[in-house]
Amino acid sequence: MSDTSAKDIWRWEAGRAPAQARDLLASEEPLEIRVDGRPVSVTMRTPGRDDELAVGFLLSEGLIVHRDQVRGVEPLTPRADCNLVNVTLAAGVRVSFEQLTRHVFASSSCGLCGKTTIDAVHRQFPPVAADVRIAAATLLGLPERLQLAQPAFDSTGGLHAAAVFDLAGEPVAVREDVGRHNAVDKVLGHGLLSGLLPFDRHVLLVSGRASFEILQKALAARIPIIAAVSAPSTLAVEFAEQSRQTLVGFLRGRRMNVYAGRERIEFNW
Repeated sequence: MSDTSAKDIWRWEAGRAPAQARDLLASEEPLEIRVDGRPVSVTMRTPGRDDELAVGFLLSEGLIVHRDQVRGVEPLTPRADCNLVNVTLAAGVRVSFEQLTRHVFASSSCGLCGKTTIDAVHRQFPPVAADVRIAAATLLGLPERLQLAQPAFDSTGGLHAAAVFDLAGEPVAVREDVGRHNAVDKVLGHGLLSGLLPFDRHVLLVSGRASFEILQKALAARIPIIAAVSAPSTLAVEFAEQSRQTLVGFLRGRRMNVYAGRERIEFNW
């Protein structure tokens, strides 16, 4: 499994007509980690070195502390598209699964792939149906408006930000956090507590990259347009396409890449 994938996109820069291009995306897939056959976690990752990821996860959770506690690590592949790794502990080693701090998702009997993960989300949150459009020029102005609303970032330089804007580019909520996903959760939580949901005529902008989990969170709030100042992952693009969301990456300066849902953007040049 490759750690990158090529994707046909629309690239746009102010003053020029949109043009098709090829873009390389970082791969993102779910990995189910098992210990002696017991599911303990599902994490999103770039495929590769899954043995190291699994053992590092167990170490960071305090389930193991020494190399000799691990007898082996092996992928389980009942299907070619499965993402599952099993850590076998040495004889006599006992771990406390109750101390796990990360969320453990219910899993299928043969591990998870991108399609099964997306299908599971859509059973709870159907694809968006919002028939909305936004001017490309409005989108280009959002990063600056986000930056102006980041006082903590100006002081520390170490925080991520997420913001919900209306289609005219006016901010509805801007939140900062050390974690990208936490910042998104905060703006969505504001919408819920303030009675503003659904955000079905709005744009979500994140200061970092666009991952599957960010697209999933946006779908839960019914957000049709997601933009990021950095790159999306392969699974984020796939999720956006199947959720009928518009996904924009590298929204910087006077340019952007459109990975899905181009019909919602009014290009003016």
